[in-house]
Amino acid sequence: MKLNFSEEAESAIENNQPVVALESTVIAHGLPYPHNFETAKKLENTVRENGAVPATIAVFDGEFCVGLSEEQINFLATEKNIRKISRRDLPIVTAKKMNCATTVATTTFIAHKAGIRVFSTGGIGGVHRGFSADISADLPELAQTPITVVCSGAKIVLDLPRTREWLETHGVSVLGWKCEELPAFYSHKSGLFVDEKVETANEVAEIVNSRDELKLQNSILLTVPVPGSFEIDSQELEKILAEALDMADENKISGKEITPFLLAQMSEKSAGKTLAANIALLENNAKIAAQIAVELSQSKK
Repeated sequence: MKLNFSEEAESAIENNQPVVALESTVIAHGLPYPHNFETAKKLENTVRENGAVPATIAVFDGEFCVGLSEEQINFLATEKNIRKISRRDLPIVTAKKMNCATTVATTTFIAHKAGIRVFSTGGIGGVHRGFSADISADLPELAQTPITVVCSGAKIVLDLPRTREWLETHGVSVLGWKCEELPAFYSHKSGLFVDEKVETANEVAEIVNSRDELKLQNSILLTVPVPGSFEIDSQELEKILAEALDMADENKISGKEITPFLLAQMSEKSAGKTLAANIALLENNAKIAAQIAVELSQSKK
């Protein structure tokens, strides 16, 4: 499996320096321009400010790229025909030499192959509302890839109780960053509990190292609440989401297009509050992921 590393990412991995993987779907599909480009650069800077090296992951000309140039990030932010890919697409896009943005599943897969131990994102995929057989490929990837994923839970447009149950059934350890409840993306409360509350990056690193010593293959999912000043009331969220779901039905939006459609509609209907919360949680997650990467690097030394 050929990986195309940036010089910075390759040097950091070879020298056991802390590295944080970042996904590219949030650039190509998750946020509107210019917020997507600005946020991607801010996330990389946040990782650096907290002592780690960022490695944004994407596919260019069929090659798995670990660490992107500013030109590549700008291309993802502005090009209209970037394919959003999951694991099943990897042999297709490599054979056809396509340009693609990586989801949580594919970023997890590539980051682990690259030797990166920590990955920061916004929200993972999960079980879809109203159709429990529709399960994001993110979930089985988390169940079979030993990496640490920092997120704010599953995206609010999903069925959170069924997603939590799936994670438990398939052995994915769910930690709560200074919280006992699983965050609900834009809000702190979901009514669902995590497996363990953690208070420090060192505590997370100890659990990750224990997982590795046991030779378990599951991811550790560290769930981090959105910063308090950006939290949105859960009742307000449900009202906005219900309206967005009705619009999706009217427009016959389904499959991998449904989540970006719903998130865009929620941003519009909330007068930008969900967009601001999304950006805030992405930055906060990147900061905490960098701190964990530093602890893991030091413990390995």
